[in-house]
This record gives sequence, structure tokens and C-alpha cells, in this order.
Amino acid sequence: MSTSPLKVALVQRACSNNIEQNLKANLEAIKQAANNGAKLILLEELHNSLYFCQTEDTAHFDLAESIPGPSTAALAHVAAEHKVVIVSSLFERRAAGLYHNTSVVFDQDGSIAGRYRKMHIPDDPGFYEKFYFTPGDLGFEPIETSIGKLGVLVCWDQWYPEAARMMALAGAELLLYPTAIGWDPRDDKAEQQRQREAWITIQRAHAIANGVPVLSCNRVGHESDPSGLSDGIQFWGSSFVAGPQGEMLALADNDSETILYADVDMGRSEQVRRIWPYLRDRRIDEYEELTLRYRD
Repeated sequence: MSTSPLKVALVQRACSNNIEQNLKANLEAIKQAANNGAKLILLEELHNSLYFCQTEDTAHFDLAESIPGPSTAALAHVAAEHKVVIVSSLFERRAAGLYHNTSVVFDQDGSIAGRYRKMHIPDDPGFYEKFYFTPGDLGFEPIETSIGKLGVLVCWDQWYPEAARMMALAGAELLLYPTAIGWDPRDDKAEQQRQREAWITIQRAHAIANGVPVLSCNRVGHESDPSGLSDGIQFWGSSFVAGPQGEMLALADNDSETILYADVDMGRSEQVRRIWPYLRDRRIDEYEELTLRYRD
């Protein structure tokens, strides 16, 4: 990998119920970011649609598509046209009754460099993902691209240090998180702030513990609960890029559609790991119980 700075862009958007318009907006944002010098572009989780997991509705399976499919064809074309690496997030129809929350990575020539299927699947009020998504079966395997090895994870994965560590142990040079997370509008401001700060802190900790940069791209805007049983979700944006010591390189606000840019020094991980050798000092001979659900 080159040690020169890598310009990255995170596309923070509000989504609508119009699939074609969402895809078009993402493609235009990718072109804009590429024209501004970005070589790696990260999109938010399930960027082609509203976040449909607020309710359990079999009609939403119609949103899923095959990979390769129409969205991958459009994204591959723009990746090749502008010679950029794109990390996307799609609702994958693997077979009838078998669906995944899948990130697809496109290399600068438009080829599909690889994919990652979300491993940790939440099932909480407003986030009923277990109804829709089969847990990933591709493991924590970095995706090799022309700009380096990308450790792609998705949203709920970002709370698990094990996932970040597994990617780092497999050689990931960056950790990337397409995300869709927000507030319950009924929570008070103090609780909302605690949740957002926890979300940022845990991911910055992954950067520190593994000595690699972290890119996290979240959506913005309010999306109503179709069932009317809740006040919906106010997605909190705050997309960010952190360096290998957790330093904040760029941070978006809570509610604006924006393209967030940062220059990532790809040589710093080597230097940071030399003075903070966490991988060297891991006591792998004492970690067997990490595979237990809980120590009773």
C-alpha cells in the first residue's frame, strides 16, 4: 500500500421511499466526491431505501436484490468511470427466503472486489433485523483492493471489539462501518447524547486497540414508524473518520446531508503500532473463555 495520504469521502444522506431517487443521489454524490479527489468512498447502511426494519412486514422483502444485480451494475459503472473504490450496503436476495444485509466493495476498475455479510443482527424495538437478515457466513475477512485491505463491517457489528480485532488480525488496514442508527425521539436529550457519545467512543476505541483508521458513515433525517406504534427514528448522522490513535480527523453534524472528507495517512498505523504494540502483547494463551457466552 502507498504511504501517501488517502483521500476518503463518506456520503451522509437522508433516504426516501423512492429507490431510484436514492440510488441516483448516491451515484451523484460518488461522482462529486471523486471529482474532489476522493479515492475511497463509503456509503451508509441500506442506502437504497428507508430503514425498513422498524416493523416486520413480508412486503419489504421485495426491496432485496441479487448480487450481482441492478444496483451493483450502476455502482460498478461509476467506480470504473471515476477510478474510485466504493463501499456500498445492499439488501441481498440470496435465494427465496434467504436474505442478507451485505456490503459490496467495488475496485477502481469496476470489478466486485468482495462482499461482507453482516454478522451481528439486532432484534430490538425499531430495529427488527432478525426478521429480515440471515447472519453472515463469510467470516471476518478483509477485502483486498487496489488501495489496500479493507475491514468492512456493518452497523451493529461496530459495538463488538471481537469483530474489529478479527479484521485487524487478518490484516485489515482500515475499518469501515456503513451504519443506520438514531435516536428514539421519546428519549430525553441527555439520554440521546449518551447514546451518540457511546457510539463514537466505541468505534474510536477500535481504532486505538488495533492501530488502524476507522471510517463510520451514518444516515440522517427522521423516518416514521409505518405501524404508528412509535415516534420513528431520528438518525443522528455524525459520520466520522478517526486515525489509528482514535484521533478525530473529520466529523459531520447530526442532521445535515453532506459529503465528509478526510486525508488518511496510511503510514501512521505502522508507526503507531511500533510504540503501542498491542498485538505483540496479547495473551492469546489465556483467552480461551472468550468463546463462552458467559462465565457462569
